[in-house]
Amino acid sequence: MRRVFVTGGGHGIGRAIVEAFCREGDKVAFCDIDTRRGCETEASTGARFIEVDVCDKVALESAVQSLLDEWNDLDIIVNNVGIGGFEPITATSVEHFEMILNTNLRSAFITSRLLAVHRERNGAANPYGRIVNLCSTRYLQSEPGSEGYAASKGGIWSLTHALAVSLAPYHISVNCIAPGWISVNEDEVLRPEDHGFHLSGRVGKAEDIARTCLFLCDPKNDFINGQCITVDGGVTKKMIYPE
Repeated sequence: MRRVFVTGGGHGIGRAIVEAFCREGDKVAFCDIDTRRGCETEASTGARFIEVDVCDKVALESAVQSLLDEWNDLDIIVNNVGIGGFEPITATSVEHFEMILNTNLRSAFITSRLLAVHRERNGAANPYGRIVNLCSTRYLQSEPGSEGYAASKGGIWSLTHALAVSLAPYHISVNCIAPGWISVNEDEVLRPEDHGFHLSGRVGKAEDIARTCLFLCDPKNDFINGQCITVDGGVTKKMIYPE
């Protein structure tokens, strides 16, 4: 039974990841800022919900450290939490930009660092470890008003390969997943052309990302390390010209 911690696990892709690991029989805890959705996910999956704002460094560190102390270690951390916050650059503030980076990027460093510190203190005795960071195809393509999000996701990709090098002595492989268009809103109305835009013929689902996460965390897949896996239905491979 693996010990798993997921950030932003109350809904959307995070919830699908929590559900996937629970189905595997793993011991799962997750954090979220949304009390209602967190409690709903806890009730439906049996995973432990910890209410945390990941921008609060002390609160996030306390949550992770409490799990390390209680469970003696963590085998898997999925740094999923993320916010968009798109708005024109002329209308946004430095504080808003910082909030996006603190949520999407700094939180991943905090959790990863704590796991490394724990492993070092315990002689790196655990031969298995995985960190999966949620990136985005927007780390390599953008639209107006996405500066904070793009910067945070570009940072996630760079942080991932840096962590893979630094955490290798602790038997922790580190990879990231770059989702494309993933429909997580039940009210979202998808048109035939939305599905047809994808080489795979459909818009993505949260379960697509959860299955990729399980694949990266398979003990047999330890030779995949420091990589970014794009899961976007092939969209980023299309050459698109103006009509």
